[in-house]
Amino acid sequence: MKEWTDADIRRLPAVIDLVTAGEILGIGRTQSYRLAKTGKFPVKIFQIGSRYKVPTSLIRRHLSIDEISGEGA
Repeated sequence: MKEWTDADIRRLPAVIDLVTAGEILGIGRTQSYRLAKTGKFPVKIFQIGSRYKVPTSLIRRHLSIDEISGEGA
């Protein structure tokens, strides 16, 4: 798995896929899908058709990454 820095996360688009969100949170692909299907993924996700999408703002909030100052809390 990739090691994600705060700067990496800030550069992401507004919405990312479930696997990327899971990777950022240290969750593997299979477990990410299991958690999504049971409604237990650590942040709110949206299902669009058969795909899961995750707003990066929710990932940043979950990880306490301050968007304005560029510092983690």
